Amino acid sequence: MALVVFNTLTQKKEPFVPLNPPKVGMYVCGVTVYDLCHIGHARAGVVFDVISRYLRFSGYDVTYVRNITDIDDKIIQRANERGVSWDGLAATFTDALHDDMGKLGMADPDIEPKATDHIVEMLAMIGTLVEKGHAYESGGSVWFAVKSFAPYGVLSKRELDDLMAGARVDVNEAKHDPLDFVLWKGSKPGEPSWESPWGPGRPGWHIECSAMGKKYLGEIFDIHGGGKDLVFPHHENEIAQSHACSGVAPVRYWLHNGFVTVNEEKMSKSLGNFFTIRDLMANHDPEALRFFLLGAHYRSPMDFADRYLVESYKSVARFYDLFAAIDTMDESSAGDDAGMVDAFTRAMDDDFNTATAVALLNGELRRLNTLRFDLPKMKKKPDQYRMGLESLLAGTATVRRLGGVLGLFTRKAADFVAEAKAKKLVEAGLSADELDGMLVARTAARGRKDFTTSDRIRDELAAKGILLQDGPAGTDWSVSFE
Repeated sequence: MALVVFNTLTQKKEPFVPLNPPKVGMYVCGVTVYDLCHIGHARAGVVFDVISRYLRFSGYDVTYVRNITDIDDKIIQRANERGVSWDGLAATFTDALHDDMGKLGMADPDIEPKATDHIVEMLAMIGTLVEKGHAYESGGSVWFAVKSFAPYGVLSKRELDDLMAGARVDVNEAKHDPLDFVLWKGSKPGEPSWESPWGPGRPGWHIECSAMGKKYLGEIFDIHGGGKDLVFPHHENEIAQSHACSGVAPVRYWLHNGFVTVNEEKMSKSLGNFFTIRDLMANHDPEALRFFLLGAHYRSPMDFADRYLVESYKSVARFYDLFAAIDTMDESSAGDDAGMVDAFTRAMDDDFNTATAVALLNGELRRLNTLRFDLPKMKKKPDQYRMGLESLLAGTATVRRLGGVLGLFTRKAADFVAEAKAKKLVEAGLSADELDGMLVARTAARGRKDFTTSDRIRDELAAKGILLQDGPAGTDWSVSFE
């Protein structure tokens, strides 16, 4: 099957047909850099990172644009609270954004424009909207006249009458209609500002993305993405601005990821269930967080709890444990497992269904581990052994490659396993020397056929998550990830 995507604009799945194949232009709303990124930002970042990766895997030439909002009311307020400059605060949290997203395995977007670097483009677009009668100046600010754009509500499916009923009017606002939204904010004392034909001020939030999307991807581009919370008003307002300015609908496919709740409640600082990415990475492996986020379809809501990351770590670790074992085999891969690639592609072609794709990888892992432990028994039957080895190597190589499409399994397997072993010793309250002493004692017990002592030591370690493997070269140990 060919790729189909769910388009928020039409509320249905549609075949993905780019404007100028094989080129694909994708714009994703980034972060307003006034604070550290939270788990909701992590989900949006991972979702669209995977979408861009899969499009490239499918042969498309992707230009991925993800903006940074570095001027905003929240930035100014936070800077004033801390007694620092607004641009210094924005720079600090931009660096934190890059650090956090990098640790989650996200590739850098092809273009990462900042709002403050595109004031000229925003002013040009605002000027066109004023000339065409879709915007007006009032009180030093410029407003978009919502009722001048008949299709308003096309994305969020909201009617103007319903919006009017729920609108609240601030008596201090100079806009002509309560639905109108700001394009250019007249400056207030002490706030950053830029010169414009309407006086000093700064851009409204919505105009930023319209101007930057147009500059880097053109008046019409293929995909616009972001969290479901951006459908209204942000993306609705983007459509109104861009369409009213150019005369054409700006985006072919609108994609939105679902919300993240925490222990089945909306995330909120007041509820004490607000987690930044750094909070989570202080106690959990970053790849476990990524794996967890991929376990649900991107449009579905998902609930977060610490225990889910514990289980996700075990899942990730089981893959690395297999990879580390295969890496010790002095064998070359027999190539891809075509059936596995086909199943993975079918899953991802169905609106980027990472939940099914991850389930396929987990199922293949179980098959490969069974084969891995059965392989030594096949050595007396050379043909069976050769076929089993080829299947094991090809399957493992395929899992690694397809995992890479999801941004997983990028670390060196031996390093991951070594870290897991060190972590397990700490959890078990054992030093490496103490464990070695127990292994020596067990080997001695086995030598004198004291199997009661030997089994007791094995069982004591197994209870701590340390598994022993006896072989011709002696006893080795591994971590239980069950």
